[in-house]
Amino acid sequence: MAGVNRGSGSRAESADPSVAVDAVGKTYDDGDGGGSVRALDDVSFGVGSGEFVCVVGPSGCGKTTLFRIIAGLTDATDGAVRLAGAPVTGPTTDMGVVFQEYHLFPWLTVEENVEFGLKRIDRSAAERERRVDEMLDLVGLTGFRDSYPKSLSGGMKQRVAIARSLAVDPELLLLDEPFGAVDAQTREMLQRELLDVWASTGKTVLFVTHDVAEAVTLADRIVVMAAEPGRVDEIVDVDVPRPRERGDPAFGEYVSRVRELIGAVP
Repeated sequence: MAGVNRGSGSRAESADPSVAVDAVGKTYDDGDGGGSVRALDDVSFGVGSGEFVCVVGPSGCGKTTLFRIIAGLTDATDGAVRLAGAPVTGPTTDMGVVFQEYHLFPWLTVEENVEFGLKRIDRSAAERERRVDEMLDLVGLTGFRDSYPKSLSGGMKQRVAIARSLAVDPELLLLDEPFGAVDAQTREMLQRELLDVWASTGKTVLFVTHDVAEAVTLADRIVVMAAEPGRVDEIVDVDVPRPRERGDPAFGEYVSRVRELIGAVP
């Protein structure tokens, strides 16, 4: 994968964001028939076109619920999510979604997994072949196109999942703890590779993580959430040149600041 990095980090939120989360709330029945639980309340932020934004917060702050609402997998109780100005009312090919679990089809090869979404949107055989070639080259898996998921490492499986999500050329790449199931060394490698993919493609990325150091490594801005109910506590601009080194005092200052914000909320 190409070693390309973009920008110093912080950039202003676009006045016309690629993704707009507008006063989103979610209420669940408590399961006992006696009341309800407010999981999210008045969550609002935007992600500019080409921006890399991470969402962090304490356990119970509703990160996964928010992710599912943005992805169109769960309905909000109130508020709305818009992608390129259009309301998100369900899953869409304009959004590439990557989960912590790899969700690859074990009976398909790497090539066939990456090609899957292209078949669903009725691309020609020639176009599918070209696009798959591009994506496998982008994630460094050209030599594994005929392999099945069972023969791949965890990091390689997640690279296939990213390639599959990008193959249909979505407006947004949305990732939920995508590196949570791999070891620390592989996680750092995948972070570098994701930044290379982002730099190469110019995609808008929204990345949910519990790992503050990961967020500081990756993000232009970090949306820090509070809990009970889940809400935006603060949005932190990360103004550190890329590539970012964990031994850099500025890096450590951002990690400490975000951790303090998380620790200060109920």
